[in-house]
Amino acid sequence: MRLVTWNINSVRLRLPLLARLIEETRPDLICLQETKVEDAQFPKDAIADLGFPHQAFAGQKSYNGVAVLSKRPLKGFRTRLSCDRPDMRHLIVELEDGTELHNIYIPAGGDLPDPEVNDKFAHKLSFLDDLADWFGQTYRPMDKLILVGDFNVAPLENDVWSHKQMQKIISHTPAEIERLNRFQDSLGFIDAARHFVPADLKLYTWWSYRAQDWAASDRGRRLDHVWVSAPLKEALSGALVVREARGWPQPSDHVPLIVDFYEEGAISR
Repeated sequence: MRLVTWNINSVRLRLPLLARLIEETRPDLICLQETKVEDAQFPKDAIADLGFPHQAFAGQKSYNGVAVLSKRPLKGFRTRLSCDRPDMRHLIVELEDGTELHNIYIPAGGDLPDPEVNDKFAHKLSFLDDLADWFGQTYRPMDKLILVGDFNVAPLENDVWSHKQMQKIISHTPAEIERLNRFQDSLGFIDAARHFVPADLKLYTWWSYRAQDWAASDRGRRLDHVWVSAPLKEALSGALVVREARGWPQPSDHVPLIVDFYEEGAISR
């Protein structure tokens, strides 16, 4: 099974890029964040024509929104709200073998890393705390879980272009990293990308639109993640960042992250 997670930054605007991604990488399951469309306007027919007739989505007009697209049937889905807000940021889908797939879009947090003066950053920290508490209270370490999405946190030193310069920049502050680590530790999730790419190597999934030449400056961050619970660790077979997608026409500032699973132990046909 090939799984892709991608903050697409408007599914309707970048539908041609989604088609290109499917043609070039041949995924079985696609998780999208920041779809930016209400459910009634979600391009379900166009996506079905691309080979993904099984879909689950929860959207909002102009912002947020998450979706799971599958070649194979989905057994059911539900949304989860956090921090008493109606934001569509967490979609839960049950796969054929009973594995739960969680597609999560964690808030970006604004620009100022001070929760006392920046409500967006305070919300982000609360959102991370809520995820850690909820997963720890709801599931057991031996449950089969896949968590994917734009987590908006680059936790490791080599997940950013400069650890020294980024420690006071939102996405790499100690407060965010501490909370993301607590979330990961709540059930001992395995970081699938770093399972294959050692922590001493640079790894990015996001490059700012502000960069005049994103590839030359290469000031990236690893904001997009795939985690699995312990029972699925042995099912992991590979990971790949589709870096070239950042140079496609009208790109998202995020690129797709691919994780491959051996068929046995992942999802049954």
